[in-house]
Amino acid sequence: MKLWRLTRVPFVTLDGKGAELHGARYAPPGQPVVSLASEAGLAVLVAQRYLPGDRADWPQDFVLGWTEIDATPERVPDPDEDTIRNHVGSWLDQCRSLTCAIRSRVLPEADVIYLNPRHPEAARVPPLTTRPFSFEECLHRPPMLDRYRSVS
Repeated sequence: MKLWRLTRVPFVTLDGKGAELHGARYAPPGQPVVSLASEAGLAVLVAQRYLPGDRADWPQDFVLGWTEIDATPERVPDPDEDTIRNHVGSWLDQCRSLTCAIRSRVLPEADVIYLNPRHPEAARVPPLTTRPFSFEECLHRPPMLDRYRSVS
């Protein structure tokens, strides 16, 4: 399975230290976990939600990365946020599997994939292969926009 992550250069390592310090959406602080995505586009959309409101404050050191693993994620039931958090907490505590899959709230057709860096199989996960990524390049004003608007 190919998994995606849009992150900043200092945070490329798949160690879960950021989530351990600050928590993740569904994981409490104190537990390392790595947030990945089943689709590159989902990784971009999720990261975009956390950008500062002023474009001048956007970091310039983003990279889009991917890794491939041979694991089937444990599916997390998602009737509500509390159920998801409780399931993820027990999944991390019990170290049941390397990964778990949570249906994305941003793009429900895709999954957020949590990777447990404390799982014995985590040592075999290849590091991210990355390429530079720029939100400015993705979100620039398309050159044809004015032409299409003037036609309608």
